[in-house]
Amino acid sequence: MLSAAHTWSLTAISIATGLAMLWIFGRLSDQQRIELAKRKLRAHLYAFRLFADEPALIFRAQKQLLLWNARYLALMLRPTAVIIIPTVVLLMQLDAVYGRRPLAAGESTVVTAQLDGASDLRALAPSLEGRAVAVETPPVRVPGEHQVSWRVRATSEVPASVLLRVSGVAESKHVQAGSGLRYVSERRVASLLEWLRYPAEEPLPGSAVRWIEVSYPAADIDILGFGVHWLVWFCAVSLLTMLLFRKRFGVTF
Repeated sequence: MLSAAHTWSLTAISIATGLAMLWIFGRLSDQQRIELAKRKLRAHLYAFRLFADEPALIFRAQKQLLLWNARYLALMLRPTAVIIIPTVVLLMQLDAVYGRRPLAAGESTVVTAQLDGASDLRALAPSLEGRAVAVETPPVRVPGEHQVSWRVRATSEVPASVLLRVSGVAESKHVQAGSGLRYVSERRVASLLEWLRYPAEEPLPGSAVRWIEVSYPAADIDILGFGVHWLVWFCAVSLLTMLLFRKRFGVTF
């Protein structure tokens, strides 16, 4: 499990995220119309009880329930659409800190390189060199996937790297080792679109290498001695924060 520093920092980020969501939701939503839609939904639900012996009234209540439910969802759409984009970006970056852990000294993992479709691995001789990392195996080629992999081992808890040589080109990839709060970037990529997902290292220049990946171990947050996935804790704390502070922000949803 990760350290207490990970737990407390993630908790603080989760609380801040919950408060930010409340503020955005309050500014971008029509609170009066949302409250009206909720009252109408409750009223038509009560109608099912009051007019249980009146089929015509029940059908009318069902129709109105569907209409007001659609209006309620429409009112929620704009603030939700604005919130979801930065939230997805935030979650991708948080996963690099709380979803994976750096390698410990003496721990092994796999480094994989993805080449472009024009590369024939059977005709190439890719090699991998390590700094503070020992390369333990020869390259294992998967020609059908245009991938080649090596098993490597961290020799110490200092910043490390690997250097891939293929087709006369040399490309490097950082390898995180040690403990503490670290941004653990699994891939160095060539695509600018993928770089938005893995922004810790510069994009690979134009070459046959599409990405280089280090398979880091998955990690859990320590919650009272129990291992919990970071996303579960993040969602729970953010939601609880929103529920506790919604009245102070004057927000209903």
